Amino acid sequence: MHGDMDDNVHPAMTLQVVDALIKANKSFDMLILPDMDHDVTQDPYVIRRTWDYFVKHLLGKEPPADYAITAPPKRPGSR
Repeated sequence: MHGDMDDNVHPAMTLQVVDALIKANKSFDMLILPDMDHDVTQDPYVIRRTWDYFVKHLLGKEPPADYAITAPPKRPGSR
């Protein structure tokens, strides 16, 4: 997962990793998140997609379709 507005790791660096993975014929999963910065972990969509990924790839089960997660309270000082 990578926010396209990340101010810590430029998206071009992520694409360099993607390029290397493709050249090495490695399978990978990737999610680009528009208008998100480096701290994407508190976004409800990101939480759901992370949970879904673990359920599918670690438990070998299908996660519930389009489960809705409520946004957590904003942390002091966050944007």
